[in-house]
Amino acid sequence: MPAEPDAPDGGDCRLLIERDEILRSLASLADGACSGRGAVALVGGEAGIGKTTLMDALRDRMRTSHLILLGGCDALFTPRPLGPIHDMGKTLGPATVKLLSDGAHSSELFAAIVERLGDLGKPIVMIVEDTHWADYATLDFLKFLGRRISMLPVLLIMTYRDDEVGQDHPFTQVIGELPPGYTHRLHLEPLSEAGVAMLASSFNADHPPDNLFDVTGGNPFFVTELLASHERGAASIPASVKDAVAARLHRLAPAEREFLETISVIPGPTPTDILPPLFGPDGETLAMAAIGRGLLVKDAGGALRFRHELARLATLSRLQAARRKEIHARVLSAFETAGFEAKYDVLMHHAAGAQDARKVLQLAPAAAQTAARLGAHREAAAHLATALRFIDHAEPEQAAEIYEKWAYEASISISIDNEVLDARRHAITLWRALGRMDKVGENLRWLSRLHWYRGESSEATRFSEEAVKILESIPASPERAMAYSLRSQLHMLNDQMDESIDWGRRALELADKFDDVEVRIHALNNIGTARVFRNDRTGIADLEESLALSLKHGFHEHAARVYTNLSEYAVEFREFPLAERILSEGIAFDTQYDLDTWTHYLVGRQAQLRLDQGRLRDAETIANGVVNIDKLTLLIKLPALTVLAKTKMRLGAEDAEETLAHAFENAMATDEFQYVVPMRIAYIEAAWLKNAPEMARQHFDRLFALGPDAMHSWRVGETASWAKRLGVTPPDAFLKDLPTPYLLELEGRTDEAAAAWRRIGAPYEEAMALIHGAANKPGERLAEAQKLLLRMEASAAAGEAARLARAHGVASELPRPRRGPYKAARNHPAGLTKREQTILGYVAAGASNAEIAEKLSRSQRTIEHHVSSILTKLNVSNRMEAMLRVQNEPWLAPRE
Repeated sequence: MPAEPDAPDGGDCRLLIERDEILRSLASLADGACSGRGAVALVGGEAGIGKTTLMDALRDRMRTSHLILLGGCDALFTPRPLGPIHDMGKTLGPATVKLLSDGAHSSELFAAIVERLGDLGKPIVMIVEDTHWADYATLDFLKFLGRRISMLPVLLIMTYRDDEVGQDHPFTQVIGELPPGYTHRLHLEPLSEAGVAMLASSFNADHPPDNLFDVTGGNPFFVTELLASHERGAASIPASVKDAVAARLHRLAPAEREFLETISVIPGPTPTDILPPLFGPDGETLAMAAIGRGLLVKDAGGALRFRHELARLATLSRLQAARRKEIHARVLSAFETAGFEAKYDVLMHHAAGAQDARKVLQLAPAAAQTAARLGAHREAAAHLATALRFIDHAEPEQAAEIYEKWAYEASISISIDNEVLDARRHAITLWRALGRMDKVGENLRWLSRLHWYRGESSEATRFSEEAVKILESIPASPERAMAYSLRSQLHMLNDQMDESIDWGRRALELADKFDDVEVRIHALNNIGTARVFRNDRTGIADLEESLALSLKHGFHEHAARVYTNLSEYAVEFREFPLAERILSEGIAFDTQYDLDTWTHYLVGRQAQLRLDQGRLRDAETIANGVVNIDKLTLLIKLPALTVLAKTKMRLGAEDAEETLAHAFENAMATDEFQYVVPMRIAYIEAAWLKNAPEMARQHFDRLFALGPDAMHSWRVGETASWAKRLGVTPPDAFLKDLPTPYLLELEGRTDEAAAAWRRIGAPYEEAMALIHGAANKPGERLAEAQKLLLRMEASAAAGEAARLARAHGVASELPRPRRGPYKAARNHPAGLTKREQTILGYVAAGASNAEIAEKLSRSQRTIEHHVSSILTKLNVSNRMEAMLRVQNEPWLAPRE
């Protein structure tokens, strides 16, 4: 059979047709990077539409003016963690390469790369191809970089198949978290009929087949494959890329065809070192022939690739299952004997393809460990899931380890579903059979944690108790220490503070014995939180030690947990100066390390602080910002949702009842007192606002049944005060050891109670004390309360105050409502002035001080002072961190 003619030199894949406008747009964005103002470009289109060709053209155009960084994602069964970063490693410098090889924590690695990008001294075009195949560590990096892009001299381009990226695709979430002002979407459309004709003419096709445009739909790759496969004078043309590739392969010599079929099982680059063990001395000759025919290309590193992934898949699809299995086995053997170290993900791909149970079970744990170390936990879970397919071939101990490791990786990266719980149970059964009670106890502890994350409190408690029982039956260990600390945490979360402190102390004793820093951090957090919520301020020292150890040893999530617990205490116990400081530091810390879930939880607490300070509009703005984030779990949204419900109720919003019911339903679903109690008290307040005390009865009954030990003292005082206000007699246990403002009101000293609230800075509670002391001096007290309520725009309570004034015959003494918002309602949530808000908007947009000064017609020195003030108020150390705060909390810099 005669050999087909070679494709023209680059004519089928280098020719750029009908892409001039998009190329100009990308070049313009790249020019913007020259001034230090970066951008993100999302280049989408179907497979074969020409994304790589476009990138090649851009690289040719920019290579003299910009530094080009290129990385790609490959279609392995389980993607290579940080694959594109490995591709760019040499250009990013030896420090980055070392961090990659050492498996550095993602926060350290990502920060180092961003710093390196800013220090290269040249504008950069960073291209990440086929992002739809990216692993989770790569997606985390792209989000990290994208959110900081406006202050870097970098154009970050991500190409992807937009028809394969649906709402549930992980890349969609990354796209949603990129800064919209710096993110540009570019879509590649199919070629027009004229464009197809132009492409055909580049092939020197004197007689292109009829209906070329109709058959290909204008897809450039399909056009070129069809032209390359079409025999002149043929009566029909291939109906798909697969058929076109098959036609080309059919005309090759058998050795060339077998060469390409073998290479097709290797996604991504094929190193030339593997050719001799696979093909013997003919390997290089066969490779050159495939390159000459335009079927393969050599990449910048000298490795072989199919000209397009579609061509590889079309070639691969020709292979029967048995043949594919045999080739995978040959390739696996070749990689292991080729004299260089193949990546675990590559070896796993071929071991799974060869259905080699022994190799999969051997490789999967190491591959998963490597992926997890780089932050690619979903990929780690995928490697272990592959091993689970061959679990019947594993020894019991190996099987137990795979079950528990998969359960861990899946629980933190996918979901905590019944399959994850079952994997833990399988591990327990196997370890029990092997007599490894230490491992049984450890897995029971994990089952407890998993049930708690699912909101299944009773199950969490049961498994925690079982874990402790098992671990106490064998010699003491760090596992027993952490089991004790978990018991401490569960008691603390259910307001059983004495029990929490007791279990925490036991954990600390073992932590000291085994020198286990993490257990000490965890236990101190529980003990400190339990103490402060029982009015023992020595717990603050415990929390601060836990925080200091967390920061010193790089336990970022433990640090975030301290910030969360300490800020919750400060808000709930009305220590507003402490709350302001801890919330500011905590939000800044969580933002710096992209701990978004913890950030949003803290922001919910910040909304609660604003509510308690009487800044209802600020509370509403902040709470809405959190509640409207779709991706957040129930527990993370709940503080903000609770605030939103109470704020709408006090503002008299039309949807107040609906929001209150929604928040109550969500709180009840957790079965945790810390969420249930505030919502029952909110319903009691709603009953008072409606002058319908009978509506509060069921909530009082439930709260009294719980007893004061199920809530902290400020909640006890709040419950008792509302009971008195609504004519309900609280149990004697609810009248002991109350905070001063509530005690004063319950003793009838309402003026003193109001003064106490004034000193704290809680004007709504001050107004409540005055209203409920209105039996004496009704005109004076109701007038003062009404002033406070109108200033806060608390129209619901203001209406009730007006009703009481009419009943007392003093309505004429009440102040009249003013038109327009009060100054307090116009206050910024972070205390920024109007001018500072404007400047923060420019800072978040990447503008320099000089540019801001020019826009606002102010001196640069003045702008510098404003920026310094902004950074201080936001508790951030630089402009980039301020920009990240705005991205997470857009209300900080509202648009005009």
